[in-house]
Amino acid sequence: MSKDTATLTIDGKTFELPVIRGTEDEVAVDVSSLRSRSGVITLDPGFANTGACYSAISFVDGEKGVLRYRGYPIEQLAEQSSFVETAMMLVFGELPTREERAAFRNILGEQALLHEDLMHHFEGFPPNGHPMAILSAVINSLGTYHPDLLRIDTWEEFRMAVAKLISKVRTIAAFSYRKSKGLPIIYPDPGRSYCENFLHMMFSVPYKEYFPSAEAQRALDLFLLVHADHEQNCSCSTVRMVGSSDANLFASVSAGICALWGRLHGGANSAVVGMLERIHSGEHSIAECIERVKRKEFRLMGFGHRIYKNFDPRAKVLKDCATRLLESLDTRDPLLDIAQELADAALRDDFFISRNLYPNVDFYSGIILRALNIPVNMFPVMFAMGRMPGWIAHWHEQYMEEGTRIHRPRQIYVGPNRRDYIPMEDR
Repeated sequence: MSKDTATLTIDGKTFELPVIRGTEDEVAVDVSSLRSRSGVITLDPGFANTGACYSAISFVDGEKGVLRYRGYPIEQLAEQSSFVETAMMLVFGELPTREERAAFRNILGEQALLHEDLMHHFEGFPPNGHPMAILSAVINSLGTYHPDLLRIDTWEEFRMAVAKLISKVRTIAAFSYRKSKGLPIIYPDPGRSYCENFLHMMFSVPYKEYFPSAEAQRALDLFLLVHADHEQNCSCSTVRMVGSSDANLFASVSAGICALWGRLHGGANSAVVGMLERIHSGEHSIAECIERVKRKEFRLMGFGHRIYKNFDPRAKVLKDCATRLLESLDTRDPLLDIAQELADAALRDDFFISRNLYPNVDFYSGIILRALNIPVNMFPVMFAMGRMPGWIAHWHEQYMEEGTRIHRPRQIYVGPNRRDYIPMEDR
């Protein structure tokens, strides 16, 4: 770490603050002691310029369009790895050996079933209940069926908690969908791979099992892989904040699911599909959309990113994946054609180029999910399945730190000054 300092002058008093440099030369001014020394705090609405922690899990360079998981470029992982292997690397720190990966896959198969008593939780939700609400509630309840894992003291306990969550989240997700549709529950098949098993639970029926193509399985695997982690986003920060209170892993990731549900986070790809459907229906033309965006009358969903100011590397991966999947299914999705035409029109326009408004990961992920017959209300659930390893990794990284303090941001109060209570008869 750097020993450089930054100088801050307030009311004629000077304070030397440490300058911190990360392994990728990220620079930060450490203000953790500023209030105790000066009585002053920093104000950063939305935490756009605030580093909340040290982390060795993922690295994002928005200016250069870089995303790496523990140093590995997302492009290499997308081409050569799998979701389960990538999940192990994120959570446990290193790529697994062949034997380690096989052993963990076996545990995932063993842990796919839910306790039968937990099945009654699904009955308590109304017809057409949103699968995201069901997922969050059942994941939180899951911890009560594994009280031995509410406090994790050993590596083996952590490994088992990881396997239970990564395996059971797909079971709960599929059961949530079946419940929302009034369909009979399809139990997991331990002989199937991670993604094949999920699609089996989603789309098999008692008299006809569903066998997805290899292309469909790979597309789902890739979708989950590119969503596995993304630094200190809203849901990840939520998991860390809840975990900082010493909340258990199940409760913490359940809170992350709730944060992800928001339209501006895990719901963004649903909004992209809705926009493309309105264009397809003739409600808007592509040219009208472009012009309305310029007049600030219309928001082009799936373009731009709070972090990426060049391009989103995940969008490149999923764009190619969507094209290959549709070709393999011998299906032509008019929304993909519209998406490509919209992207081409925007990327030729100086308005979008000058503002670095490039397609992001949400722009193409919805096309892939549509091709897999995943309904729109399940889109954020799919995101949650993919993000589970990242949430677990961040929770554990913080859990293992010495001297972790409960997160407690400050504020700048702008309400009334002191005033005296007025009795009811005098109001």
